[in-house]
Amino acid sequence: MDELDLLKKDWKKQGEKFNELSYSEIYNLIHKKSSSVVKWIFIICIAEFVFWGLISLLIPDSFLEIYEKLHLKTILNIFYVIHYVVSGVFLYLFYKNYNLISVIDNTRLLMKKIIKTRKTVNYYVYYNIIMSVILSLIVNFVMFSKPDLLMQVMNPKNLVVNTDKFFTIMLIAQIIGLAVTIGLLWLYYRIIYGILLRKLNKNFKELETLE
Repeated sequence: MDELDLLKKDWKKQGEKFNELSYSEIYNLIHKKSSSVVKWIFIICIAEFVFWGLISLLIPDSFLEIYEKLHLKTILNIFYVIHYVVSGVFLYLFYKNYNLISVIDNTRLLMKKIIKTRKTVNYYVYYNIIMSVILSLIVNFVMFSKPDLLMQVMNPKNLVVNTDKFFTIMLIAQIIGLAVTIGLLWLYYRIIYGILLRKLNKNFKELETLE
């Protein structure tokens, strides 16, 4: 039983005489908890932004040379720019949501902001997953549309290989890799943002009870 549940239990015991005071205390507690949750969403989003930025800086040049040979570097750079711009927009929205919730002193308005924050988080999760799928599909389409170039890049020593079997294995590996990546992304967002969203949902239901 958390602090809010204890306060509600005490409220019921005290009777009508203290209802106004207890209502204010419960609202303030819900408000504080909601503000804290949105702040953590903002902090985690910043951490992700910094993490992926560092990863992109640490990628060795030899790895990027493969994409350059496959004429994919420009496409990847365009996607990186789009991704960071969109991520920056989400950062701003999360920060804006945190600021707005921090100063709200109206129950109905707080409920609306919680709903808005939930939608923003869901859009952020869907965006990252869909963006990963689109990027993977485009990269694979470009690679497999130039089989001779792909074979030259992946088999620089010109070893004797069964071309059809090679491309089949590579395609299957790409599909499995994409499935694993999407699965891990979904699991990560489900755990991290799922916990925070459940807390927001609980706060929303408590506000509905107060109303």
